[in-house]
Amino acid sequence: MPYYRLPPVLARLWALGNDRRGAPAVEFALLAPAVFMFIFGIIEVGNALWVQNALDFSVSAAARCASLNGSVCSGQVTTYAANQSGAGVDSSMFTYNSAASCGCQVSAAYTFPLNIPWANLSVSLSADACLAPPPNKNCAA
Repeated sequence: MPYYRLPPVLARLWALGNDRRGAPAVEFALLAPAVFMFIFGIIEVGNALWVQNALDFSVSAAARCASLNGSVCSGQVTTYAANQSGAGVDSSMFTYNSAASCGCQVSAAYTFPLNIPWANLSVSLSADACLAPPPNKNCAA
């Protein structure tokens, strides 16, 4: 059986096609964006859950303050709620209703941006708490 020699150009292309030294780098380049999105997504969802927990705590504390210690929170229930959150949420995100049927009602609504690479996403967080004041007491003004 005669041996046929390939032309030099085809021989180099054949050798290049059989070279596997750069395969891991190419695989990493293809998978890295998805892996990074997944990792940063987990981190940001955890951060969003922490902010949701902070909103729940702050509206509960503000409703409790408005129903029990009206003089401490008078006129500044939303500021008190923002200070209790610990998450840097502005007081404009909170609303207070002293005339609610359930008592002293504090609500919060916050749009949380998820800082995930290559994805522009946000999630709406909300919290609500309402506590009735003790007998012979009114909600803070």
